[in-house]
Amino acid sequence: MSEGLSGIFVEGLEQLGLDPRDEQLLAAFESYSKELLDWNTRINLTAITDPQDVLLKHFLDSLSLLKAYTNPEARLLDIGSGAGFPGLPLKIVRPQWHVTLLEATGKKTHFLRHMVEMLQLRNVELIHGRAEELAHKREYRATFDIVTARAVSALPTLLEYCAPYCRVGGVIVLPKKGDLTEELQQAKRTAVYVGTKFKADIPVDLPGLADGRRLLVWEQQKSCSSRYPRSGSAIAKKPLA
Repeated sequence: MSEGLSGIFVEGLEQLGLDPRDEQLLAAFESYSKELLDWNTRINLTAITDPQDVLLKHFLDSLSLLKAYTNPEARLLDIGSGAGFPGLPLKIVRPQWHVTLLEATGKKTHFLRHMVEMLQLRNVELIHGRAEELAHKREYRATFDIVTARAVSALPTLLEYCAPYCRVGGVIVLPKKGDLTEELQQAKRTAVYVGTKFKADIPVDLPGLADGRRLLVWEQQKSCSSRYPRSGSAIAKKPLA
C-alpha cells in the first residue's frame, strides 16, 4: 500500500475502533486486494479496479457494518457474497465470528475458497447455492445472529431473502445509499410478512465513503413463516410490498 492509500484506510479503521497498528490485519487486506485484482483479470469479480477504491469502497464499506453490530461473538450470513463482501473483511477483523458466505456463482465461490485458505481463516463456511433454496433447510433456518446482503436488489426483496435465516432477536443489516424514502416504506410493509421490524438508519460517515451510504437495520421479532422465501421468479414477479 502507498503512504496515502494506507493513511485513508487506517483512519477509517481507527474510527471503527480497530487497531491501525495491527500489521497482520493490514497485511491480510493488502493480500486480499492483490489477489482480487489479479483474479479479476481472468474472471469478473468487481468493476472496481483502482487499489485505493478497493480498500475504501469494498473493504472499509464492508467494515462499516461494525457500526450496526458490536457483539464480540456472532454467527453471520452473507447472502450473495460475490468476491467476499462484506463477509470476508468482517471475518478478518473479527476472527472469533463464525461466517457463512453464500454465493450462487461457481467461479466466485472458487475465489472465496482460495482467499479463505490463503488467509488461513477458520470457522468460515462457503456455500455454492441460492438463498431461496438454502433457507428451507433446517440447519440454516433461523440460526444466524446477523444476516446481510450487499446487493442492488430492492429492500422488500432483500428482506424476504434474509429474514428466514435470522434468529429471533437477531438483526438484518442492509447497506444502501441514495434516496430510499419510497423503498423503505415498501420494506416496512414487507417486514410484517416476514416477522421483522425496522430499527435503525445509520449513516456511514467514514473516510472516502461520504456519499450517502447508510446501514438499514431490522430486528427479527418472530420466526419467519415457512412459506418464505418464495422462488426467485415469484419474488421478482410480485414483491411482498
